[in-house]
Amino acid sequence: MKQKLALHWQILIGIVAGIAIGILCLQFNEGKSFVLDWIKPFGTIFINLLKLIAIPLIIVSLIKGISDLKDVTQLSRMGIKTFAIYITTTVIAVSIGLILVNLIQPGSFLNENTRQEMLSSFGGEIQQKVDQVNEIQEKRGPLQVLVDIVPENIFSAMSSNSNMLQVIFFSLLIGIAMVSLPFSEIEPLKKITDAANLVVLKVVDIMMLFAPYGVFALIATLIVESPSTDMFKALSMYAVTVILGLLIIVYGIYSSIIFLFGKRNPLDFFRAILPAQLLAISTSSSAATLPVTMECAEENLKLRKDVISFVLPIGATINMDGTCLYQGIAAVFIAQVMGYDLTLAQQLSIVLTATLASIGAAAVPGAGILMLVIVLESIGVNPAGIALIFAIDRPLDMLRTATNVTGDVMVATLMNGNSEKDISA
Repeated sequence: MKQKLALHWQILIGIVAGIAIGILCLQFNEGKSFVLDWIKPFGTIFINLLKLIAIPLIIVSLIKGISDLKDVTQLSRMGIKTFAIYITTTVIAVSIGLILVNLIQPGSFLNENTRQEMLSSFGGEIQQKVDQVNEIQEKRGPLQVLVDIVPENIFSAMSSNSNMLQVIFFSLLIGIAMVSLPFSEIEPLKKITDAANLVVLKVVDIMMLFAPYGVFALIATLIVESPSTDMFKALSMYAVTVILGLLIIVYGIYSSIIFLFGKRNPLDFFRAILPAQLLAISTSSSAATLPVTMECAEENLKLRKDVISFVLPIGATINMDGTCLYQGIAAVFIAQVMGYDLTLAQQLSIVLTATLASIGAAAVPGAGILMLVIVLESIGVNPAGIALIFAIDRPLDMLRTATNVTGDVMVATLMNGNSEKDISA
Protein backbone atom coordinates (compact mmCIF):
# COMPACT_ATOMS: atom_id res chain seq x y z
CA MET A 1 0.00 0.00 0.00
CA LYS A 2 2.82 2.41 0.88
CA GLN A 3 4.42 1.70 -2.48
CA LYS A 4 1.19 2.54 -4.31
CA LEU A 5 0.62 5.67 -2.25
CA ALA A 6 4.14 6.83 -3.15
CA LEU A 7 3.63 6.25 -6.89
CA HIS A 8 2.61 9.82 -7.65
CA TRP A 9 5.69 11.13 -5.83
CA GLN A 10 7.93 8.74 -7.78
CA ILE A 11 6.39 9.88 -11.08
CA LEU A 12 6.68 13.54 -10.06
CA ILE A 13 10.37 13.04 -9.23
CA GLY A 14 10.81 11.39 -12.64
CA ILE A 15 9.22 14.40 -14.35
CA VAL A 16 11.41 16.91 -12.49
CA ALA A 17 14.56 14.86 -13.09
CA GLY A 18 13.69 14.53 -16.78
CA ILE A 19 13.28 18.29 -17.14
CA ALA A 20 16.59 18.91 -15.33
CA ILE A 21 18.57 16.37 -17.39
CA GLY A 22 16.96 17.57 -20.63
CA ILE A 23 17.89 21.19 -19.98
CA LEU A 24 21.38 20.20 -18.82
CA CYS A 25 22.05 18.08 -21.91
CA LEU A 26 21.01 20.95 -24.18
CA GLN A 27 24.00 22.91 -22.86
CA PHE A 28 26.46 20.44 -24.40
CA ASN A 29 27.15 19.76 -28.07
CA GLU A 30 26.63 16.01 -27.77
CA GLY A 31 23.93 16.30 -25.10
CA LYS A 32 20.98 15.87 -27.46
CA SER A 33 22.45 12.80 -29.17
CA PHE A 34 23.22 11.30 -25.74
CA VAL A 35 19.58 11.62 -24.67
CA LEU A 36 18.26 10.26 -27.98
CA ASP A 37 20.68 7.31 -28.01
CA TRP A 38 20.79 6.32 -24.35
CA ILE A 39 17.70 7.72 -22.58
CA LYS A 40 14.89 7.88 -25.18
CA PRO A 41 14.81 4.06 -25.70
CA PHE A 42 13.71 3.56 -22.08
CA GLY A 43 10.78 5.92 -22.65
CA THR A 44 9.83 4.00 -25.77
CA ILE A 45 10.01 0.72 -23.85
CA PHE A 46 7.72 2.13 -21.15
CA ILE A 47 5.14 3.30 -23.70
CA ASN A 48 5.29 -0.12 -25.41
CA LEU A 49 4.70 -1.84 -22.06
CA LEU A 50 1.60 0.25 -21.39
CA LYS A 51 0.25 -0.31 -24.89
CA LEU A 52 1.04 -4.01 -24.58
CA ILE A 53 -1.35 -4.45 -21.66
CA ALA A 54 -4.07 -2.04 -22.89
CA ILE A 55 -5.97 -4.51 -25.11
CA PRO A 56 -5.90 -7.44 -22.62
CA LEU A 57 -6.95 -5.07 -19.84
CA ILE A 58 -9.94 -3.76 -21.80
CA ILE A 59 -11.09 -7.25 -22.80
CA VAL A 60 -10.94 -8.92 -19.38
CA SER A 61 -12.14 -5.87 -17.41
CA LEU A 62 -15.12 -5.19 -19.69
CA ILE A 63 -16.19 -8.84 -19.82
CA LYS A 64 -15.79 -9.22 -16.06
CA GLY A 65 -17.56 -5.93 -15.31
CA ILE A 66 -20.56 -6.71 -17.50
CA SER A 67 -20.82 -10.32 -16.37
CA ASP A 68 -20.92 -9.07 -12.75
CA LEU A 69 -24.15 -7.18 -13.49
CA LYS A 70 -27.50 -8.67 -12.57
CA ASP A 71 -29.17 -8.24 -15.95
CA VAL A 72 -28.86 -6.55 -19.36
CA THR A 73 -31.26 -3.73 -18.42
CA GLN A 74 -28.78 -2.53 -15.81
CA LEU A 75 -26.13 -2.38 -18.55
CA SER A 76 -28.40 -0.40 -20.88
CA ARG A 77 -29.15 2.17 -18.18
CA MET A 78 -25.46 2.56 -17.42
CA GLY A 79 -24.56 2.80 -21.12
CA ILE A 80 -27.13 5.48 -21.95
CA LYS A 81 -26.22 7.61 -18.94
CA THR A 82 -22.48 7.25 -19.58
CA PHE A 83 -22.77 8.23 -23.25
CA ALA A 84 -25.06 11.19 -22.41
CA ILE A 85 -22.61 12.57 -19.82
CA TYR A 86 -19.65 12.18 -22.19
CA ILE A 87 -21.47 14.06 -24.96
CA THR A 88 -22.62 16.83 -22.58
CA THR A 89 -19.14 17.48 -21.17
CA THR A 90 -17.68 17.47 -24.69
CA VAL A 91 -20.11 20.18 -25.84
CA ILE A 92 -19.31 22.23 -22.72
CA ALA A 93 -15.56 21.87 -23.35
CA VAL A 94 -15.76 23.06 -26.98
CA SER A 95 -17.98 25.98 -25.97
CA ILE A 96 -15.52 27.08 -23.27
CA GLY A 97 -12.70 26.93 -25.81
CA LEU A 98 -14.57 29.09 -28.30
CA ILE A 99 -15.45 31.70 -25.66
CA LEU A 100 -11.83 31.99 -24.50
CA VAL A 101 -10.26 32.15 -27.97
CA ASN A 102 -12.67 34.93 -28.98
CA LEU A 103 -11.98 36.89 -25.79
CA ILE A 104 -8.18 36.54 -25.79
CA GLN A 105 -7.68 36.65 -29.60
CA PRO A 106 -4.32 34.78 -29.52
CA GLY A 107 -4.06 34.96 -33.32
CA SER A 108 -3.41 38.70 -33.09
CA PHE A 109 -0.17 38.06 -31.16
CA LEU A 110 1.50 36.10 -33.97
CA ASN A 111 3.42 38.31 -36.38
CA GLU A 112 3.85 37.64 -40.09
CA ASN A 113 7.52 36.60 -39.86
CA THR A 114 6.75 33.94 -37.26
CA ARG A 115 3.76 32.72 -39.28
CA GLN A 116 5.92 32.23 -42.35
CA GLU A 117 8.59 30.50 -40.25
CA MET A 118 6.00 28.07 -38.88
CA LEU A 119 4.58 27.30 -42.30
CA SER A 120 8.01 26.74 -43.83
CA SER A 121 9.22 24.58 -40.92
CA PHE A 122 6.23 22.28 -40.61
CA GLY A 123 4.12 22.95 -43.70
CA GLY A 124 5.43 19.99 -45.71
CA GLU A 125 5.04 17.52 -42.87
CA ILE A 126 1.54 18.75 -42.06
CA GLN A 127 0.45 18.75 -45.70
CA GLN A 128 1.55 15.13 -46.00
CA LYS A 129 -0.59 14.20 -42.98
CA VAL A 130 -3.52 16.24 -44.30
CA ASP A 131 -3.32 14.40 -47.63
CA GLN A 132 -3.34 11.07 -45.80
CA VAL A 133 -6.36 12.10 -43.75
CA ASN A 134 -8.22 13.38 -46.82
CA GLU A 135 -7.54 10.08 -48.57
CA ILE A 136 -9.08 8.25 -45.61
CA GLN A 137 -12.05 10.64 -45.55
CA GLU A 138 -12.78 10.18 -49.25
CA LYS A 139 -13.30 6.48 -48.69
CA ARG A 140 -15.61 6.99 -45.70
CA GLY A 141 -19.37 7.16 -46.23
CA PRO A 142 -21.83 8.74 -43.76
CA LEU A 143 -22.29 5.44 -41.87
CA GLN A 144 -18.66 4.37 -41.99
CA VAL A 145 -18.36 5.20 -38.28
CA LEU A 146 -20.74 2.32 -37.50
CA VAL A 147 -18.90 0.01 -39.89
CA ASP A 148 -15.59 0.77 -38.19
CA ILE A 149 -16.96 -0.28 -34.81
CA VAL A 150 -17.78 -3.85 -35.90
CA PRO A 151 -14.64 -5.95 -36.57
CA GLU A 152 -14.57 -8.61 -39.24
CA ASN A 153 -11.79 -10.40 -37.39
CA ILE A 154 -11.32 -9.91 -33.66
CA PHE A 155 -7.71 -11.12 -33.76
CA SER A 156 -6.92 -8.51 -36.40
CA ALA A 157 -8.66 -5.85 -34.30
CA MET A 158 -6.62 -6.82 -31.23
CA SER A 159 -3.39 -6.43 -33.19
CA SER A 160 -3.60 -2.62 -33.12
CA ASN A 161 -4.40 -0.17 -30.31
CA SER A 162 -6.09 2.08 -32.90
CA ASN A 163 -8.97 -0.41 -33.04
CA MET A 164 -10.08 0.10 -29.43
CA LEU A 165 -13.76 0.54 -30.31
CA GLN A 166 -13.79 -2.77 -32.16
CA VAL A 167 -12.28 -4.54 -29.15
CA ILE A 168 -14.81 -2.85 -26.86
CA PHE A 169 -17.67 -3.94 -29.15
CA PHE A 170 -16.49 -7.56 -29.06
CA SER A 171 -16.05 -7.49 -25.28
CA LEU A 172 -19.52 -6.01 -24.83
CA LEU A 173 -21.01 -8.83 -26.91
CA ILE A 174 -19.28 -11.49 -24.81
CA GLY A 175 -20.29 -9.80 -21.56
CA ILE A 176 -23.92 -9.40 -22.63
CA ALA A 177 -24.06 -13.05 -23.71
CA MET A 178 -22.73 -14.14 -20.32
CA VAL A 179 -25.31 -12.03 -18.44
CA SER A 180 -28.09 -13.44 -20.62
CA LEU A 181 -27.24 -17.09 -19.80
CA PRO A 182 -27.90 -18.92 -16.51
CA PHE A 183 -24.96 -18.54 -14.15
CA SER A 184 -24.53 -22.31 -13.82
CA GLU A 185 -23.78 -22.58 -17.55
CA ILE A 186 -21.16 -19.83 -17.69
CA GLU A 187 -19.59 -20.34 -14.28
CA PRO A 188 -16.35 -21.93 -15.65
CA LEU A 189 -15.84 -19.03 -18.08
CA LYS A 190 -16.65 -16.55 -15.29
CA LYS A 191 -13.90 -18.04 -13.11
CA ILE A 192 -11.42 -17.84 -16.00
CA THR A 193 -12.34 -14.21 -16.66
CA ASP A 194 -12.02 -13.27 -12.99
CA ALA A 195 -8.63 -14.99 -12.78
CA ALA A 196 -7.45 -13.33 -16.01
CA ASN A 197 -8.47 -9.95 -14.62
CA LEU A 198 -6.38 -10.54 -11.48
CA VAL A 199 -3.38 -11.59 -13.58
CA VAL A 200 -3.62 -8.52 -15.83
CA LEU A 201 -3.87 -6.19 -12.82
CA LYS A 202 -0.79 -7.84 -11.33
CA VAL A 203 1.07 -7.26 -14.59
CA VAL A 204 0.08 -3.59 -14.30
CA ASP A 205 1.57 -3.48 -10.78
CA ILE A 206 4.83 -4.91 -12.13
CA MET A 207 4.92 -2.38 -14.97
CA MET A 208 4.40 0.50 -12.55
CA LEU A 209 7.72 -0.31 -10.90
CA PHE A 210 9.31 1.00 -14.10
CA ALA A 211 7.04 4.10 -14.29
CA PRO A 212 9.37 6.71 -12.70
CA TYR A 213 12.24 5.73 -15.04
CA GLY A 214 9.98 5.64 -18.10
CA VAL A 215 8.53 9.05 -17.27
CA PHE A 216 12.03 10.45 -16.72
CA ALA A 217 13.09 9.25 -20.19
CA LEU A 218 9.95 10.62 -21.89
CA ILE A 219 10.29 14.10 -20.37
CA ALA A 220 14.04 14.35 -21.03
CA THR A 221 13.43 13.38 -24.66
CA LEU A 222 10.65 15.95 -25.00
CA ILE A 223 12.97 18.71 -23.76
CA VAL A 224 15.84 17.99 -26.16
CA GLU A 225 13.54 17.46 -29.17
CA SER A 226 11.65 20.73 -28.67
CA PRO A 227 11.91 23.38 -31.41
CA SER A 228 13.51 26.76 -30.77
CA THR A 229 12.23 28.87 -27.88
CA ASP A 230 11.45 31.75 -30.25
CA MET A 231 8.59 29.73 -31.70
CA PHE A 232 7.23 29.00 -28.24
CA LYS A 233 7.35 32.70 -27.33
CA ALA A 234 5.34 33.58 -30.42
CA LEU A 235 2.75 30.93 -29.57
CA SER A 236 2.63 31.67 -25.84
CA MET A 237 -0.79 33.36 -25.94
CA TYR A 238 -2.24 30.44 -27.88
CA ALA A 239 -0.81 28.06 -25.25
CA VAL A 240 -2.13 30.25 -22.43
CA THR A 241 -5.61 30.13 -23.97
CA VAL A 242 -5.58 26.33 -24.20
CA ILE A 243 -4.17 25.87 -20.69
CA LEU A 244 -6.68 28.32 -19.21
CA GLY A 245 -9.50 26.40 -20.87
CA LEU A 246 -8.22 23.08 -19.54
CA LEU A 247 -7.94 24.51 -16.03
CA ILE A 248 -11.52 25.78 -16.19
CA ILE A 249 -12.76 22.35 -17.27
CA VAL A 250 -10.83 20.40 -14.65
CA TYR A 251 -10.99 22.69 -11.62
CA GLY A 252 -14.19 24.51 -12.51
CA ILE A 253 -16.57 22.18 -14.35
CA TYR A 254 -15.32 18.81 -13.05
CA SER A 255 -14.93 20.05 -9.47
CA SER A 256 -18.48 21.39 -9.47
CA ILE A 257 -19.88 18.17 -10.89
CA ILE A 258 -17.95 16.04 -8.40
CA PHE A 259 -19.12 18.18 -5.47
CA LEU A 260 -22.76 18.67 -6.53
CA PHE A 261 -23.59 15.33 -8.13
CA GLY A 262 -20.81 12.98 -7.04
CA LYS A 263 -21.13 14.07 -3.39
CA ARG A 264 -17.34 14.01 -2.97
CA ASN A 265 -14.69 16.47 -1.88
CA PRO A 266 -12.97 17.67 -5.11
CA LEU A 267 -9.59 17.90 -3.33
CA ASP A 268 -9.83 14.25 -2.25
CA PHE A 269 -10.86 13.32 -5.79
CA PHE A 270 -7.88 15.01 -7.44
CA ARG A 271 -5.50 13.63 -4.84
CA ALA A 272 -6.77 10.12 -5.54
CA ILE A 273 -6.24 10.30 -9.32
CA LEU A 274 -2.94 12.24 -9.27
CA PRO A 275 -0.84 9.22 -10.38
CA ALA A 276 -3.06 8.78 -13.44
CA GLN A 277 -2.87 12.50 -14.26
CA LEU A 278 0.91 12.55 -14.00
CA LEU A 279 1.23 9.46 -16.17
CA ALA A 280 -1.17 10.95 -18.72
CA ILE A 281 1.02 14.07 -18.88
CA SER A 282 4.07 11.89 -19.50
CA THR A 283 2.59 9.50 -22.08
CA SER A 284 0.09 11.77 -23.90
CA SER A 285 -2.14 8.70 -24.27
CA SER A 286 -5.42 7.94 -22.48
CA ALA A 287 -5.20 4.32 -23.59
CA ALA A 288 -1.67 3.90 -22.27
CA THR A 289 -2.69 5.50 -18.97
CA LEU A 290 -5.79 3.28 -18.64
CA PRO A 291 -4.21 0.65 -16.33
CA VAL A 292 -3.24 3.28 -13.75
CA THR A 293 -6.54 5.13 -14.19
CA MET A 294 -8.47 1.98 -13.34
CA GLU A 295 -6.22 1.24 -10.39
CA CYS A 296 -6.69 4.75 -8.95
CA ALA A 297 -10.45 4.53 -9.41
CA GLU A 298 -10.69 1.18 -7.64
CA GLU A 299 -8.14 1.50 -4.85
CA ASN A 300 -8.14 5.23 -4.10
CA LEU A 301 -11.72 6.25 -4.93
CA LYS A 302 -13.23 2.85 -4.04
CA LEU A 303 -15.50 2.83 -7.11
CA ARG A 304 -17.45 -0.27 -8.05
CA LYS A 305 -15.55 -2.70 -10.27
CA ASP A 306 -18.43 -3.11 -12.75
CA VAL A 307 -18.57 0.67 -13.24
CA ILE A 308 -14.80 0.97 -13.63
CA SER A 309 -14.66 -1.90 -16.11
CA PHE A 310 -17.40 -0.41 -18.28
CA VAL A 311 -17.01 3.36 -18.06
CA LEU A 312 -13.22 3.86 -18.13
CA PRO A 313 -12.30 1.76 -21.22
CA ILE A 314 -15.08 3.44 -23.21
CA GLY A 315 -14.06 6.85 -21.89
CA ALA A 316 -10.43 6.30 -22.89
CA THR A 317 -11.69 5.79 -26.46
CA ILE A 318 -14.50 8.31 -26.99
CA ASN A 319 -14.22 10.90 -24.20
CA MET A 320 -12.03 13.75 -25.45
CA ASP A 321 -13.03 16.86 -23.51
CA GLY A 322 -9.50 18.27 -23.42
CA THR A 323 -8.88 17.40 -27.05
CA CYS A 324 -12.18 18.93 -28.21
CA LEU A 325 -11.49 22.17 -26.32
CA TYR A 326 -8.11 22.28 -28.06
CA GLN A 327 -9.80 21.63 -31.43
CA GLY A 328 -12.08 24.64 -30.99
CA ILE A 329 -9.29 26.97 -29.86
CA ALA A 330 -6.86 25.74 -32.52
CA ALA A 331 -9.42 26.11 -35.32
CA VAL A 332 -10.29 29.71 -34.44
CA PHE A 333 -6.62 30.58 -33.73
CA ILE A 334 -5.56 29.30 -37.17
CA ALA A 335 -8.44 31.19 -38.76
CA GLN A 336 -7.40 34.40 -36.97
CA VAL A 337 -3.79 34.08 -38.11
CA MET A 338 -4.75 33.20 -41.69
CA GLY A 339 -7.10 36.20 -41.89
CA TYR A 340 -10.46 34.39 -41.83
CA ASP A 341 -13.35 36.19 -40.14
CA LEU A 342 -15.53 33.41 -38.75
CA THR A 343 -19.26 34.00 -38.39
CA LEU A 344 -21.34 32.85 -35.41
CA ALA A 345 -22.80 30.05 -37.55
CA GLN A 346 -19.31 28.80 -38.43
CA GLN A 347 -18.25 28.81 -34.79
CA LEU A 348 -21.41 26.93 -33.79
CA SER A 349 -20.57 24.38 -36.48
CA ILE A 350 -17.21 23.87 -34.72
CA VAL A 351 -19.12 22.74 -31.60
CA LEU A 352 -21.13 20.21 -33.58
CA THR A 353 -18.28 19.00 -35.79
CA ALA A 354 -15.76 18.62 -32.95
CA THR A 355 -18.30 16.71 -30.85
CA LEU A 356 -19.17 14.29 -33.64
CA ALA A 357 -15.54 13.96 -34.76
CA SER A 358 -14.46 13.01 -31.23
CA ILE A 359 -16.66 9.91 -31.53
CA GLY A 360 -16.19 9.09 -35.19
CA ALA A 361 -12.41 9.56 -35.21
CA ALA A 362 -11.86 7.16 -32.34
CA ALA A 363 -11.87 4.07 -34.55
CA VAL A 364 -9.41 5.29 -37.16
CA PRO A 365 -5.65 5.99 -37.14
CA GLY A 366 -4.40 9.57 -36.71
CA ALA A 367 -7.44 10.62 -34.70
CA GLY A 368 -6.02 13.95 -33.48
CA ILE A 369 -5.01 15.26 -36.91
CA LEU A 370 -8.17 13.80 -38.44
CA MET A 371 -10.37 15.66 -35.97
CA LEU A 372 -8.69 19.02 -36.57
CA VAL A 373 -8.72 18.58 -40.36
CA ILE A 374 -12.46 17.82 -40.23
CA VAL A 375 -13.13 20.86 -38.03
CA LEU A 376 -11.07 23.23 -40.20
CA GLU A 377 -12.64 22.04 -43.43
CA SER A 378 -16.13 22.40 -41.93
CA ILE A 379 -15.51 26.16 -41.55
CA GLY A 380 -13.62 26.60 -44.83
CA VAL A 381 -10.11 27.10 -43.37
CA ASN A 382 -7.06 25.57 -45.09
CA PRO A 383 -5.94 22.54 -42.99
CA ALA A 384 -2.32 23.34 -43.85
CA GLY A 385 -2.61 25.99 -41.14
CA ILE A 386 -2.11 23.19 -38.60
CA ALA A 387 1.60 23.87 -39.18
CA LEU A 388 1.16 27.07 -37.13
CA ILE A 389 0.56 25.11 -33.92
CA PHE A 390 2.69 22.04 -34.61
CA ALA A 391 5.74 23.28 -32.68
CA ILE A 392 3.90 23.54 -29.39
CA ASP A 393 1.42 20.71 -29.91
CA ARG A 394 3.25 18.04 -27.87
CA PRO A 395 3.34 19.92 -24.53
CA LEU A 396 -0.33 20.85 -24.92
CA ASP A 397 -1.15 17.28 -25.92
CA MET A 398 0.24 16.14 -22.57
CA LEU A 399 -2.05 18.50 -20.68
CA ARG A 400 -5.20 17.77 -22.65
CA THR A 401 -4.62 14.03 -22.21
CA ALA A 402 -4.54 14.58 -18.44
CA THR A 403 -7.85 16.44 -18.81
CA ASN A 404 -9.34 13.55 -20.79
CA VAL A 405 -8.29 11.05 -18.14
CA THR A 406 -9.70 13.25 -15.35
CA GLY A 407 -13.00 13.44 -17.22
CA ASP A 408 -13.12 9.65 -17.55
CA VAL A 409 -12.77 9.17 -13.79
CA MET A 410 -15.25 11.97 -13.10
CA VAL A 411 -17.92 10.20 -15.17
CA ALA A 412 -17.09 6.89 -13.50
CA THR A 413 -17.59 8.57 -10.12
CA LEU A 414 -21.03 9.83 -11.17
CA MET A 415 -22.01 6.44 -12.57
CA ASN A 416 -20.83 4.78 -9.37
CA GLY A 417 -23.52 6.64 -7.43
CA ASN A 418 -26.15 5.94 -10.10
CA SER A 419 -25.28 2.24 -10.20
CA GLU A 420 -25.76 1.92 -6.46
CA LYS A 421 -29.21 3.50 -6.76
CA ASP A 422 -30.14 1.17 -9.63
CA ILE A 423 -29.08 -1.89 -7.69
CA SER A 424 -30.85 -0.84 -4.50
CA ALA A 425 -34.00 -0.19 -6.52
